[in-house]
Amino acid sequence: MKLFCLFLIAVLSAPMAFAVPIERSPRPLPRADVLLAQAVQSPQRLNKTHDGMSDKRPRARPVALSQRPVILSTKTPEFDAWIAAFRGRALAQGISAPVFDGAFDGVVFDPGVIERDRNQSEFTKTIWDYLSTAVSDLRIANGRQALANQQTVLAAIEAQYGVEKEVVAAIWGLESAYGTFKGDNDVVGSLATLSFDARRSEFFEAQLVAALKILQAGDVDPRGMTGSWAGAMGHTQFIPTSYLTYAVDFTGDGKRDIWGANPADALASTAAYLARFGWRKGQPWGVEVRLPEGFDWASANRSIARLPSEWARSGVLDMQGNAVPDHGPASVLLPAGAQGAAFLIFANFEVLERYNTADAYVIGVGHLADRIRGGPAIQGRWPLGDRALSFDERTEMQRLLTGKGFDTKGIDGKIGPLTIQAVRDFQRSIGQAPDGYASLAILEKLR
Repeated sequence: MKLFCLFLIAVLSAPMAFAVPIERSPRPLPRADVLLAQAVQSPQRLNKTHDGMSDKRPRARPVALSQRPVILSTKTPEFDAWIAAFRGRALAQGISAPVFDGAFDGVVFDPGVIERDRNQSEFTKTIWDYLSTAVSDLRIANGRQALANQQTVLAAIEAQYGVEKEVVAAIWGLESAYGTFKGDNDVVGSLATLSFDARRSEFFEAQLVAALKILQAGDVDPRGMTGSWAGAMGHTQFIPTSYLTYAVDFTGDGKRDIWGANPADALASTAAYLARFGWRKGQPWGVEVRLPEGFDWASANRSIARLPSEWARSGVLDMQGNAVPDHGPASVLLPAGAQGAAFLIFANFEVLERYNTADAYVIGVGHLADRIRGGPAIQGRWPLGDRALSFDERTEMQRLLTGKGFDTKGIDGKIGPLTIQAVRDFQRSIGQAPDGYASLAILEKLR
């Protein structure tokens, strides 16, 4: 690392302290249509994946293997045989025998990991319920304390990578509650279990080989490599392949330590990741705006980007009634439709999507960063009488839309751009504002 970072080592070695309680990380599921396609680019994508999302995902093994029943015993000859076979594949990819054997010492099949993988709950919180936890007063207060505790290192990270310290702190806050809930699963054991299971074996085996390469590099010892049940690791939840590509040794001690009490390497790795994907310092992720009477709801579309000064000419202004500065082209985002808060979002919104593709998460990170910085709460109203649709209700909506001639191009329970467009078209047909909001009210009208 740069020599100017070396003087920070002594300052950064002490763990941070909090004067108030800590909240757990409120992670939503990202949009399921793009998750696995971006998995190798995202630090913490593993515990948010679904099947059938992208042609780029690894192919599954034959059906007979993928239908293998869940094994309830942690000691099984099948798993031991799989480890023996995998050992040869790992050594062929450059993993040394001592590293492999040390990593797998004591590793057993973990049925709890398979249970978690089989029963990932759909993210069914409304955006306002999610934000009430993600950007609570407690999380804001803890974020300001974390920023104060790590002011020197975060300032140095911002200077080197051009990513604002509040943004890095906000990701830290949502991913691990500022380092207090990093996950205590044995990463090798979890990834071995998921690789053996065969449902997404090629993907997880690639992560497992990457984990072994991390161990071989000496950045962490095998039992110190802990994380989520799906292998996301450290303060800001990097998956192994992303760690190999983007993690940095900011302290200059020869290791990229994202697990320890000192968060410097993890925070710098997060900034390096965002910088790699085009973070623009000084550009907001988004700005809350007021929409004029008669606003063209169809223009609230991610494919339509204009300078804020252009939006201002059509009456789209900030919450004080002023034109938003021209930070770059921006799109209008309506996360809860015409009855909810509205935002002009910029290119940095897309950069944050590289970390987690859920709009709720990106707004949560961006708004938490703004609040840590001292910005105001979201002022727009939310449709508090609404509730989130269940998976079954989302699939029902898609069936009904398609049946009425508003083709969603598939029935998968995922509200992506095609379903949103189908909702818009249906809304136009019944004389409603075409905001594309897939609400319970729309489902009831379809019924």
